[in-house]
Amino acid sequence: MAKIKMTIENGITFEEGCEEYILDCKSRNLREGTIRHYRDTMVQMKKYIGSDTLVKEMTVETFNDFIVELRDNPLLNDQSLNTYARDLKTIMRFFMKREYIPYFKIEVPKADKQPIETYTDRELQVLLKKPNLKHCTFTEYKSWVMTNFLLSTGVRRNSIINIKIKDVDLEADVVHINITKSRKPIIIPLNADIKKILQEYLQYRKGGEDDYLFCNVFGGKVSSSSVYHQIYEYNKGRGINKTGMHRYRHTFAKKWVTMGGNVVTLQKILGHSSLEITQNYLNILVSDIKKDIEEFNILREFKKESIKMG
Repeated sequence: MAKIKMTIENGITFEEGCEEYILDCKSRNLREGTIRHYRDTMVQMKKYIGSDTLVKEMTVETFNDFIVELRDNPLLNDQSLNTYARDLKTIMRFFMKREYIPYFKIEVPKADKQPIETYTDRELQVLLKKPNLKHCTFTEYKSWVMTNFLLSTGVRRNSIINIKIKDVDLEADVVHINITKSRKPIIIPLNADIKKILQEYLQYRKGGEDDYLFCNVFGGKVSSSSVYHQIYEYNKGRGINKTGMHRYRHTFAKKWVTMGGNVVTLQKILGHSSLEITQNYLNILVSDIKKDIEEFNILREFKKESIKMG
């Protein structure tokens, strides 16, 4: 008697396969943001591949045709195309592991890494100017404190909104970051300036040890979208059009390197699992750093002096 196999006669559709992958992501306890990202990219994939396409009929040509179709979309840049390609490869590899399709090699097209735009020194000078506490709102003051905190620690948005008052150890001059992308807690030292700022801030913020450090006006936890909007309004209110919160993390990393900071220490502060990730992070910043190298061209200054002497 033949052994019974768990197979579907006609196979599953791409739509059904995507849902299986989402369930697998949930079983692996991936972050909600990661799962949401896959759902968003799947919407675009289905436009090109088709929800009713049978998974068993997907081949390397399916992947390559998908890339060709994306290249014809004028609204997508190389980086977006690369992201879609990597996501589809991940999903197809999942289908291979489930033995829905045979194994075959998938080559993701390389994309030029886009330079990360950071805040200039002039912009930082504007953003770091302390507001008049007698006339500003708590939200403006908190946004100023958060700006200083972001530029002192390089933490991500999801980390900063989950810091509790008890996580800030002003005696040891450190802050405990318990919510990170890698899910591994890290401890970041606090410099004297941000320590002083936090000491003053806590006098206004008050609250208990289990309350969140950067709260809403009612003292409760602030949402990710709300804190982004607050920083957006804070920057705009000071005439700065660059408003991305992650830009502070990039600026922190760039400043760390240009001011002579140790890359290994930077890796620990940023919470990267390996030095290679930090190096890739810095490689994207190279084009921006090159602008500074050109601006502070020592040889050009000496060349000017030589001309005068000649």
